Amino acid sequence: MSDSNVREALNEKHERNREQRIKAVKRWVAYIKSEPPEVWGPQQNAVVDDQLEAAQRVGTSAQHQQHVKDVAADIAAVKDDDTAGRE
Repeated sequence: MSDSNVREALNEKHERNREQRIKAVKRWVAYIKSEPPEVWGPQQNAVVDDQLEAAQRVGTSAQHQQHVKDVAADIAAVKDDDTAGRE
């Protein structure tokens, strides 16, 4: 496999992963809309607390922090697109 094929396969994998993350966020949004905060609030707190603890243990590079910001921007853009489509 040539380098360009490897890059292409990796880009496709990254795109699939990004799409899966966005779908997961949309599922979570649907879940929190269908359940009261007393149900999903503690679940969300546990996830966030675990993520913060893991990040503190590992330490992250500036590149990874930028990647996280980029993913968050992608999610926000999808949200904006969904909101605009309902208007």
